[in-house]
Amino acid sequence: MPAAAQPPDEVQALLDAAVDGVVLLDHLGCIQSFSRSAEQLFGYRAQEVLGRNVGVLMTDQDRSAHDGFLARYVSTRVPHIIGTGREVSARRKDGSVFAAFLSVGVVRDTEPPRFVGFIQDRTLQRRTGEEARRLQERLGHVSRLATVGETASGLAHELNQPLAAIANYAQACERLLARPGADLEEVREALREIASQAVRAGDIIRRLRGLAGPHRGPREPADINTLVTELSDLVKSDTEAHHVRYRLELTEGLPKVETHGTQIQQVILNLVHNAVEALKETPDKDRELIVRTSRSDDGDVELSVSDTGPGVSATLLPQLFEPFSTTKPDGTGLGLAISRTIIAQHRGTLSYRPNVPCGACFVLRLPSTRGGNA
Repeated sequence: MPAAAQPPDEVQALLDAAVDGVVLLDHLGCIQSFSRSAEQLFGYRAQEVLGRNVGVLMTDQDRSAHDGFLARYVSTRVPHIIGTGREVSARRKDGSVFAAFLSVGVVRDTEPPRFVGFIQDRTLQRRTGEEARRLQERLGHVSRLATVGETASGLAHELNQPLAAIANYAQACERLLARPGADLEEVREALREIASQAVRAGDIIRRLRGLAGPHRGPREPADINTLVTELSDLVKSDTEAHHVRYRLELTEGLPKVETHGTQIQQVILNLVHNAVEALKETPDKDRELIVRTSRSDDGDVELSVSDTGPGVSATLLPQLFEPFSTTKPDGTGLGLAISRTIIAQHRGTLSYRPNVPCGACFVLRLPSTRGGNA
């Protein structure tokens, strides 16, 4: 192996002063200089890598791609990675792999060209980002459980209906079979009703598990009207339990939206429950909640939840979507903050405006998918 050309002492001193790892390469990708930070980053002494191909510091996949980039630049002088940065997987002397950000530049007035690479360890940033993502997922899960828990009275009523029907039909079967010459067709009809109500109860539980469970898989095109309609039984139970008139106004022919369906349903359910809570101090005859879907002028899909309650006070308005901002004595203050985060992750917006003539109106806007109407 030929000896690598060494840079002047003052240049080496500058390289050693750099915080990021610095590697000087010849036109073949062989290492000519290896800074002190690079030694600490990769676990090699400079003498161990001088003259070796820089691929020794990379995984197999990045090694072959990097060699190709350098060779192409030498032959064409067209930069691809030169002057830009990219994420790579780097390999230490002990074989461990870490996330790194690599920037490559050309040393001026050199022929054949020489290259200088700056390597930044991204392990901490990636770990921090991953921890933040997991924290966001946990907060979202807590919020979903809180939203489902807050509608407990309505959910209990919703489940009680099929369970009561099952009990009534079972008692009817017992009475029918106790009669002399029992009509088996009547018994069969009662049994069919029992099966139907059991399926209904199972569907309610399935929807609850979907709302409360973790969200996995890619986003998929969905019809916003379908997402709202699937919540109708839960919403009606909650509104009926609190003597609130509920109206659903759906615009037909809306384009589909790219969503995690249960996440959007979580936001809708949270907005609905907030509206129901806000109407507690309003006289029964004036309690009304309306859920509307529509299409905006620029083609986005909108969903609004409006109520006839007291609205949002001017003092709370600036912090309305901030975490832990709440007027409920037992509220977490996370519902609206997490709802806005969910909608932002879907490239949408969640905003507030006063309802006319009174109350609050929250508007959820999502970009439509390409391809026209649903």
